Amino acid sequence: MSGMEEQKKDSTELLQLVSFTIGEEEFGVNILFVHEINRMLQITKVPNAPSFVDGVINLRGRIIPVIDLRAKLGIERKDHDKNTRIVVVEVAGKTVGFIVDAVKEVLRIPKSITEAPPDLVSGINSEFIMAVGKLEDRLITLIDLEKILSSNEKSKLSEVA
Repeated sequence: MSGMEEQKKDSTELLQLVSFTIGEEEFGVNILFVHEINRMLQITKVPNAPSFVDGVINLRGRIIPVIDLRAKLGIERKDHDKNTRIVVVEVAGKTVGFIVDAVKEVLRIPKSITEAPPDLVSGINSEFIMAVGKLEDRLITLIDLEKILSSNEKSKLSEVA
């Protein structure tokens, strides 16, 4: 493939994302990692779980750890409401639920409208931030699900569920 063809392919490559909000911010994750999106379920607390783990849910017979994404991103927790959702994803071979304030939509955006995050991204630990998507009227912070949990945290999750 010539350099020109490579460049053209790159500029038309689409990212398919599930977008959701936490507070006033909009985030996105690659749809390929998302198994399902659920309304809040009964969460069972687990003793000695990491602080960002709210507990576990029983999802059709599977016990899945649930992480409050607000806590994980260093954003103040809030009470769940009718819009709160659990986004069930696959992270490094493990099924995990992330609690988000609300799920917005499934988006297809050209990779060309994303760019690397600025050095300081609104106080959020930027190592999980893959890119920032610039849409006409808003910015979407793309989260790298492979990096959101450290290997130590992943092993702690295995102990929880």
